[in-house]
Formats: sequence, C-alpha cells, structure tokens
Amino acid sequence: MSEFSFGCMNTDHSLPTPHLDVIVKGSGPALLLAHGAGGGIEGNFGLVLDDLARDHTLVGPHYPGAGGSAVAIEPLDLDDLADRLVAAAVAAGQDSFAVLGESLGSAVAVRIATRHPDRVRALVLTAGFAAADPVLALAAQLIKSLAAAGQWEDVARLALLSCMSPADLADLEPAALDEPVAQTLTAMPPGMLDHFDLVSRVDVRADLANVSAPTLVVAPTGDRLVLPESSYRLAAGIPGAQLIELPGAAHILNPADRATWLRHVREFLAALPATSA
Repeated sequence: MSEFSFGCMNTDHSLPTPHLDVIVKGSGPALLLAHGAGGGIEGNFGLVLDDLARDHTLVGPHYPGAGGSAVAIEPLDLDDLADRLVAAAVAAGQDSFAVLGESLGSAVAVRIATRHPDRVRALVLTAGFAAADPVLALAAQLIKSLAAAGQWEDVARLALLSCMSPADLADLEPAALDEPVAQTLTAMPPGMLDHFDLVSRVDVRADLANVSAPTLVVAPTGDRLVLPESSYRLAAGIPGAQLIELPGAAHILNPADRATWLRHVREFLAALPATSA
C-alpha cells in the first residue's frame, strides 16, 4: 500500500494537464474521489480513506484552491474540472475507475460519467445535486456575500449550522461553540468562494438520462445544506440508480453515519463486475 501526493503530468493527449494536488493511496480497483465545495479529500473522505485503501486504489485530486492545488485564476468550469480529475486518475496509472462524489462532487462525477463513459465503472453520489436547490442556492449566496464583507467567522458559523445535524449540534454547549467555529474557519480552503461560485452555476440535469454506469445514490435525510429531495431527483433521473437513505444524517456525515455509508458503498462496489487484469 502506498500513499503520496503529487502534481500530475499529462499522460493522455486527449485530456488536459491536471495541475492538481492529488493523493494516491492503496491498491486494487481504482476509486476516483470528487470532494465537495469548501472541502477537500481529507475533509470529505478522511474517516474512510484507510478502510477503502485496503482493497482499492484511491485517487483523490484537490480542486483548485483546496489541498495543495493552486487557486484558480478564472471561474471554475465544470467540464474542465471533470476532465482534470480524469486526467489525474490516468496520470496515476488508472484508466478506469468508480467515482465517489460528495455534494458538488456528485455533479462533477455525473459530468465525468457522461464525458468519459468508457472509463467510469460506477458512481456513488452522496448528498448530491444536479442543480442547486433553493436552500443550497441561498446558502451559496450568503457565503459569497459574507466573504465579500470579510465576515469569514460568520461564513464558518453558517457552514457549521448547515452541515451538522440538529442532534449533533444539541450536544454542544452554547459556550463551547467558539471552538468548532474556529476549527471550521481553519479548515476552509482558499478556493472556497470559487467552489461555491461553481455550486451556484452547475446544472447536470440534462446529463442524468445519459449516465450508463451503475449508480448508487446516498441521501442523508437530515441534510440542511442540500435537501434530500436533490438526491431523490438524482436517483430518479439516472437509469437504474439505487437509492439508499441515511435517516437523520447531516450533510457532513458523523462517524456513525459514515460507518453505515461505508457498509452500503462496500456492498455496492463488491457487486460490480470484476475488472480485467
């Protein structure tokens, strides 16, 4: 098993040079990880990276402005981002893979599946959306407005309120809120506004009917940032998609909900046809 981070080189002339910070970890059939807005590979998948890497090769590119990837110099483009993630996997020696997309990463994964169908073995879409629902659109606008006013601590408070479940928040004493707010603020990447700008523009609704890869949609029913109805629409729009609900789970899965997620995802991946040697 190996783990390293690198800046990818272009190994496929049909793909762009990714110029992304990429984590590669494990061995076995490849899983390409597509993280959410304002997050990163560790932030989204950290609780399950070691487990999945026991029998999969994980390729985790950081979007521009996340991890060690340089901040974008122009607005993010969904097609370009999708192609750069695929190029990162190919540069890591993985010509085909399942894509695990979370939140914004679900839309990225859908676009990958329709632009590169011969490479995509399966999709797992968690807390995802094809286009921003009203709650997500309002949150994205608030984040952009607060950030423009320099109120980054309020951005962190909004993120905490939106991404944690009421049950998890109820366990916090009001006097103890400063610490998780500070932790959230520290974890926000430099490219956060670029990511949420893309959130407000992304629309893969027309792609859904063209997804041919086996797909598992995971809907956290307690999500207060991306409404569960967005996941239901993904599942309804993708031919043959399976839908799993995580009752009461928030946008950011706590350890117990992530363990349930892992069990469902492992069962789904185990049922896929074996990769050719």
